[in-house]
Amino acid sequence: MESPISKLENNLGSIFLIISRLIGGLGNQMFQYATGFALARQNEQSHYLDISDFDDYRLHQGYELEQVFSITSKLADASQVRALLGWRAGKLARKVLGKRILKGLRGSAYVVEPHFNYWAGLPKFFGDLYMSGYWQSERYFLEEVESIRTEFTFKKPLMGYNAQLAHTMSNTTSVSLHVRRGDYLSNPRNHGLMHVAEPAYYHLGISHIANRVIAPEFYVFSDDIAWAQENIRLEYPCTYVSHNSQADSFLDLQLMSRCQHHIIANSTFSWWGAWLNPNVNKIVVAPKLWFRNGTPDQDLIPGHWTRL
Repeated sequence: MESPISKLENNLGSIFLIISRLIGGLGNQMFQYATGFALARQNEQSHYLDISDFDDYRLHQGYELEQVFSITSKLADASQVRALLGWRAGKLARKVLGKRILKGLRGSAYVVEPHFNYWAGLPKFFGDLYMSGYWQSERYFLEEVESIRTEFTFKKPLMGYNAQLAHTMSNTTSVSLHVRRGDYLSNPRNHGLMHVAEPAYYHLGISHIANRVIAPEFYVFSDDIAWAQENIRLEYPCTYVSHNSQADSFLDLQLMSRCQHHIIANSTFSWWGAWLNPNVNKIVVAPKLWFRNGTPDQDLIPGHWTRL
């Protein structure tokens, strides 16, 4: 009779699991996925996703990765999380143990991101791991860039007006410009944490790109399109993209990735819109100010992007 361990090896290709805790909007989910996926791939481990925290999550659109992309990692069930974490598996226990002062009680499998910048200690882990954090740096998955791009292949082609926009974007010097306001103003926690970019930043970005490319055409994406129309004035052809919302908001990300160049907000949503653009000669402008509270963010923006 086949042993339970042999059966696990046959089914998963490894007796070790990496489980990534997912939370936040689509951009955050993509960072969490990419980091766990890359580590699992490098260690020849199996990668699973814990989406249980979305049960009582009210911001954004909930868990979106499987709806949007052709990802290969599977969802973890409660028994797998308990097998890795034991008594630490409960939401309250994990939240408490996330505090640095209680690091010694986490055990070897519970890995918590210690700070926002790239953590060189993560690649040294091997074995059963439960990863909790945001992991917002390309450095975590630089060795697996092509695999990550394959994972983040959009599941469905663009249709209708979105397909028309994508066609134009692919055949002109298209520039995406993303304005993020929404929960940065309405949610008290986010408002205290995230900087809200002013028109001056966008006008600098527009000038920076217009001075380097011929005949740019701008596509403005925003969760507050009326503000963008009122405050960001362009002397170039411009389309305000306002028809993708709520459950269809990910289509804006798909459209951004079809542009040739990018002016992003301090938002992981437009960060990924720019990153997914495969154009090796793309110009990406990102804001110098990302956080209100001075959190160091030097590992967040790839070195070949420009901060203004």
